[in-house]
Amino acid sequence: MEESQGGYTPPSYQGALEADRLRGLRTLTHVLYALYAVHWLTGGLTGLIAVIINYVKRSDAAGTPYEAHFDWQIRTFWYGLAGYLIGLALIIVLIGVPVLWAVGIWMLYRIIKGWLYLYDNKPLLTPRAWF
Repeated sequence: MEESQGGYTPPSYQGALEADRLRGLRTLTHVLYALYAVHWLTGGLTGLIAVIINYVKRSDAAGTPYEAHFDWQIRTFWYGLAGYLIGLALIIVLIGVPVLWAVGIWMLYRIIKGWLYLYDNKPLLTPRAWF
C-alpha cells in the first residue's frame, strides 16, 4: 500500500509495519540468545558478535518488549567477561577453576532464563538484576 497525498500512511498499514518490526526484533532476540548459548564452543567469539549486535540494534528495541532482553543480554556479557577474567587471574592460586565454573553456570542460568521468558512472551521485569 502506498502513502496517500500529504505523506499520510493509513493506520492499518502502520500497524502491519509495527507488527513486522516487532516480529523481526523477536527473531533477532532469539538469534542473539543462541549466539550467547554457543559462546563456549567458539572461544567467546559468538558472544562478542552478539553483544556488538545488541549495541547496534539497541535503539530499534527501545520502547518494545525486547528492550529488557537486550539489556539483560548486554549485562550478562559484561558481567560474564569480568567473571571470566577474574577466574583466569585466580588460576594461579588454584581458586580460579571453581570461579570459572561458577561464572559459566551463572551465564548458562541467565541465558536459559532470558530465552524462556522470550519464548513465553513474558517480560523480564528486572533486567538489571543478577538473577
